[in-house]
Amino acid sequence: MGVENCVQLGEINRQDGRPPYRQIADHLRSAMDRGELTAGDKLPSEAELTRHYSVARMTARQAIQELRTEGRVVAEHGRGVFVRMPAPVRRLASDRFARKHRDAGQAAFLAEADKAGVRPSVDQIEIDRATPPTEVRERLRLSDDERVAVRSRRYLADDRPIEVATSYLPLTIAEGTAILEANTGPGGIYARLEETGHVLDHFVEEVTARMPTADERRRLELPDGVPVLVVVRTAYDTAGVPVEVCDTVKAAPAYVLEYDIPAR
Repeated sequence: MGVENCVQLGEINRQDGRPPYRQIADHLRSAMDRGELTAGDKLPSEAELTRHYSVARMTARQAIQELRTEGRVVAEHGRGVFVRMPAPVRRLASDRFARKHRDAGQAAFLAEADKAGVRPSVDQIEIDRATPPTEVRERLRLSDDERVAVRSRRYLADDRPIEVATSYLPLTIAEGTAILEANTGPGGIYARLEETGHVLDHFVEEVTARMPTADERRRLELPDGVPVLVVVRTAYDTAGVPVEVCDTVKAAPAYVLEYDIPAR
C-alpha cells in the first residue's frame, strides 16, 4: 500500500523558504496531530517518502531525523520508524509528601501512582555509605568528614521507567534503620526518619530541565531529543535540620508538576 493511501501528505512547495526536509517533517507532524498517525504506528519509509515527494533519500532521512530529535518517533532496528508511545503522565501534586500518606503506609511514589491509576514498581535499588558530593554536603550542613547513606533506585509506571532518584541522608541518622535496607517498609524513607524522632516539617524543591546524560537516557529508555526534569528536594525536620537530599531525574513527558500556592 502506498504512502498516499495511509497518510494524507502534502507536496513540496518550491516557493517556501523552508528546506524540503523540514516541509516533509511538518507534514508528518501534522498527520500525527490529526490522528492519522497514532502511537505505535509505523511511519512511511524513506523509500516511500522519496517516491511521494520526488526528493533524494537523504532528504527523507533528514525529515525523519528531525522528528526523532524532537522525540516524536523512535527507530526500531530492522523494523522501521514508529510514532513514540506516550509515557504515562503523572501529575505531581504538592501534597504528595503529606503525613496522611505515610500514616496509610504509602511512600510518595505509591501515593502518586495510586492517584494516577498506574501500576508502580521499583528496581535497580543500590544502597551505599559514602562521602557526599560537595553540594549535598552543604545542603545537609555536614562537616567534611561526615558520611551519608545513599539510596539509588529507578521508578516505573506500568513497567515503563519514568524516573531515577538518589537520596542522601546523614549516616548518623540512617545507620541501624531500614533506610539502609532494600525494603524500607510501610511509608518509605520518611516514615523511618520520623521513627528516629526527626518529625518532618517542610520540603524545599528546586526544579530545572536539561538533556539527559547517556546513562540517564539508557536507564529511562529515552529516545534522542527527549529532555528530563531534575528535581532536587531537601527535607527539613521540625527543628529546622536538613535530614535528606533527594536528587531525582524524571522523564519530562511523563510528568506534570502541580503546586498549590496560597495567595495569603
